[in-house]
Amino acid sequence: MSQVLEAALDHAPGDVEAFDVLVVGAGISGIGSAYHLKTQCPGKSFAILEAKESFGGTWHTHRYPGVRSDSDLYTFGYRFKPWVGAPIASGEEILKYLFSVIVENDLDQHIRYSTVITRCAWSSSERLWTVETRTPDGAAGKTYKCNFLWMCQGYYDHENPFLPQWSGMEDFKGTLVHAQKWDSSVDYAGKKVVVIGSGATAATVIPAMADKAGHVTMLQRSPTYFFCYPNRSDLADRLREIGVNEETVHQCARLDYLHQLKTLDRRSRTEPDAVVEELKELVRLYAGEKFEFAPHFVPRYRPWQQRLAFIPDGDLFVKMREGKVSAVTDRIAHFTSSGIALESGEQLEADVVVAATGFNLLVMGGIAFEVDGQPVEWGNTTTFRGMMFDNVPNLAWVFGYFRAAWTLRVDLLGDFVCRLLRHVDARRAREVRIVVPQDIANDPRTPWIEDDNFNPGYLMRDIDKLPKRLGARSEWRHSQDYWTEAEDIPSINLDGPEFVYT
Repeated sequence: MSQVLEAALDHAPGDVEAFDVLVVGAGISGIGSAYHLKTQCPGKSFAILEAKESFGGTWHTHRYPGVRSDSDLYTFGYRFKPWVGAPIASGEEILKYLFSVIVENDLDQHIRYSTVITRCAWSSSERLWTVETRTPDGAAGKTYKCNFLWMCQGYYDHENPFLPQWSGMEDFKGTLVHAQKWDSSVDYAGKKVVVIGSGATAATVIPAMADKAGHVTMLQRSPTYFFCYPNRSDLADRLREIGVNEETVHQCARLDYLHQLKTLDRRSRTEPDAVVEELKELVRLYAGEKFEFAPHFVPRYRPWQQRLAFIPDGDLFVKMREGKVSAVTDRIAHFTSSGIALESGEQLEADVVVAATGFNLLVMGGIAFEVDGQPVEWGNTTTFRGMMFDNVPNLAWVFGYFRAAWTLRVDLLGDFVCRLLRHVDARRAREVRIVVPQDIANDPRTPWIEDDNFNPGYLMRDIDKLPKRLGARSEWRHSQDYWTEAEDIPSINLDGPEFVYT
């Protein structure tokens, strides 16, 4: 038994469990982080606290028609677990993948489902976090103590999606449902469907509904860039054909997709006009050579300033070519009893309206945090590489990438956190705290990310709630640049001036 765990048990009266590490969340971040913790720090005791009744996180929450990844699974999957299916995978296939990771690594015995965290309080005298919980129905739950918190609960509110309150919504006689709250009993067969939105969710649900619905209209406030391509990896298929093992296939395909993403990211900044024309050519492969881009498919921003919506096999545009889907670019004036009145004066008749309007940001799962009795206001903290925060000890947050697969950072931070935990032990310490060095303490603090770098609505609406960048140095921000961080994070000097051990 570790010294940390023994110390926790000494302060654990009643119904209290103590661990070296608590992983918060059993989604793709938490499962991956727990794997790294178990394999790289085998002496650490840990538990995974999950608010829902099952694993999966986002893939458990989202149940709308056609739900799928919008990153390829060779990079969205873990580096340690080969992906063997089509690059863009359904939600069901991703859940099966995660389940296999849980079973193969005996992680199920560590997961505590239906455990909603209400409060996390750090005590510098104990060098421990006290984590209070409740059940989903509101009953008091068990209390946990741990030395280190590994926050893997994501960054949005799973229970309360973003739904604008349009005038007249109560007058609509049809069915109105947010995609995040999809009800499988909704009957849209042969009916007029309007999907509000144009991002990844809309681009997924529209083609999935198109064959069964009478007609689907994509109603967007502003256009989005779409990236159409066949849902296959020619490299992976060829390697399998010649007998290469799946571990090597996964590694090679992963490197191939990373190279393609890096090139696209760079070119989106250095030659955006050329990238736009290439994206159009890819759309035409599925929509037809005479497809008209204006006005519904001419975004007002450069590629990757918001996330590209990946369209496997161009299915959205295939359905448009077949006449099953159409697009309207306008603003909603108000709902009517039979549909939506637009600011242009046009009326959209609808039996079913699906709001694919995004989600609400929720920093640290909305949990109340305290350090030595003082509440933590995350918007007032300074971030160290988007994963640790000044004067919040023994805590790391997994916040992935927007322009590359989220999970790339799960693996990267898994290595870092485990290295940090081993370093704390080697120094015979029980606390590591990030502090801002005096020579840069007066540098300006600015929002989490520059709006000309990445500016989707959900981020801009609540960006003040996120921790702040400090000055211009790369270590005091989440750069969203996997290719730089893949070199920088493994080389972080754990004895640098930012790290204070006790």
